[in-house]
Amino acid sequence: MKKVKVQDAVGMTLCHDITAMRDGFKGAAFKRGHVIREEDVEALLDLGKRTVFIWEENAGELHEEDCALRMAAMAPVEGAHYTGPSEGKVLLMADIRGMFRVDTELLREINSIGDITISTLPDHYPVEPGARMASMRIVPLVTKESRIERAEALCRDRKLLDLRPYGPRKAGVIVTGSEIYTGRIKDKFEPVVRAKLAKYPGEILGVTICDDDLEMIGEAARRFLEMGADFLIFTGGMSVDPDDLTPTAVRGLGAEIITHGVPSQPGNMTLVAYLGEIPILGVPGAAISMPTTMFDVLLPQIYAGDKLTKADLIRLGDGGLCQTCKVCHFPNCTFGRY
Repeated sequence: MKKVKVQDAVGMTLCHDITAMRDGFKGAAFKRGHVIREEDVEALLDLGKRTVFIWEENAGELHEEDCALRMAAMAPVEGAHYTGPSEGKVLLMADIRGMFRVDTELLREINSIGDITISTLPDHYPVEPGARMASMRIVPLVTKESRIERAEALCRDRKLLDLRPYGPRKAGVIVTGSEIYTGRIKDKFEPVVRAKLAKYPGEILGVTICDDDLEMIGEAARRFLEMGADFLIFTGGMSVDPDDLTPTAVRGLGAEIITHGVPSQPGNMTLVAYLGEIPILGVPGAAISMPTTMFDVLLPQIYAGDKLTKADLIRLGDGGLCQTCKVCHFPNCTFGRY
């Protein structure tokens, strides 16, 4: 584009909206793409416009709205839609519940090209329908088309953004502890687990209370697996005391323990394991007394089908400390962000 005196711009194509504010009206008096006429000159001068920006032929430049549309096209997301362009940007909106994912390295590469700005929610962020997940625009009014082409090339074989819907799971819940099994104290885990799993599709196959007995715990888990369970939750017996048997029982099933303990509080002693593709969580006692723990952070990822790795869980350290706000705002907070 180039800057031209209004009197010299007759017959040229305007490359930006020109806003007017008068008599309660605010809006575009002249729209982008308008071919300036002789009779427009005085109107433009009345709006305080001595110069305008017009398109240059074969300049290799793209307008901000065209850039926004092409950026949206390079990052399609199933279960979501883009709005706009408006004021030069497009917004990505969620249509379904699910786990929002971002290729953070690819995002960094694109934002390093120049002029292009894409801002998103954090990676691994649970969203509801209507959530704003990403915004895309260029900073100047126009940019070189080659920059958009570079971004498009980067996205050709890599997925920048994703929204993974929650899939149904059949959960088996094993509560351990001799004090609960013998009835000396009332179990408080079951209502907590039921309330949290009620937010996700699927069913709870049952809740079994076990004594501190390896064979009993293992048998309860195997029964759930025979019933078709594809998610096991163990509560109790998660500390480092020698008589806390849950980690040993999980190993006895043939499961691989990814970690027993995460750099996060509350929920420091959380256990994550897999029996093939079946996720297993060991939930420590903090889940009873605290409104939000690692249990809440990991559940949406499990229901979205993400397989947790040791590296994922180590990354929880940055953002792993709950601020224990008087009113819990999770997930709209720093806890569990990575």
